[in-house]
Amino acid sequence: MENRPEDFPGMPGPTNTAAAREAVSMPAILLMVTGALGLVGALIGLVSSGMGGGDIPPELFEANPQMEQFRPWLERSRSFGAFGNVITLALSGVTFFGGLKMKNLENFGLAMAASIIAILPCFGPCCCIGIPVGIWSLVVINKPEVKSAFR
Repeated sequence: MENRPEDFPGMPGPTNTAAAREAVSMPAILLMVTGALGLVGALIGLVSSGMGGGDIPPELFEANPQMEQFRPWLERSRSFGAFGNVITLALSGVTFFGGLKMKNLENFGLAMAASIIAILPCFGPCCCIGIPVGIWSLVVINKPEVKSAFR
């Protein structure tokens, strides 16, 4: 007597890798685009802050003496801009690399992490694109037939 997958309802059947690869193709490409846009934006932000972009103009305090009380906060927020760009650079890299792994049906955990990072509105790369792409990616990679195709 031969055992067939349909005889075991709780067990996954044979994996159709071609269908899974086709299902993840577009969301994976869009995850890579989202990550690439985040990388470019973070690099531009780092270069800009390194060249003095975002400096607080002295005229602001000369024209408005009451603004002097906000100087420490403004200076701290400016330094956070560079730190935020470094964080965004790292998260965008993870998003891009996770999309690449997702496209090749490798490393399910990294594909999951990239999808979740894309959804983050504050530190996720390019949130206008990232939120719908991240949700779409999560839905696709959590389908049983796609999840079982990951190596």
